[in-house]
Amino acid sequence: MKKISRYCLALCLFTSFGWSGLQASNHLPITPLPIEQTSTNPRTQAITQRLEEIKVLDRSNLSARERKALRQETRELKKAARGGVYLSVGAILIIVLILILIL
Repeated sequence: MKKISRYCLALCLFTSFGWSGLQASNHLPITPLPIEQTSTNPRTQAITQRLEEIKVLDRSNLSARERKALRQETRELKKAARGGVYLSVGAILIIVLILILIL
């Protein structure tokens, strides 16, 4: 009997929260996302300018070696433009554990 009442209570809670969430989402205003983020970093601007030059370049008259070099340059430029610091899940867990131990 306890199991049935718990399941019924859980079912009522899930359905009530689910419907209220659907109703609330209909009234949200739609805001357009920015298409392109401009960077003030001159290095990033130079990388984007070079990538645009490569995109416009006519590759039909290039040799296979030149096309391969161009692909490698494009990959390196995209990696350089990405930047940032990436942390793995394990590193985040270790940092959290160290902070818990310190505090």
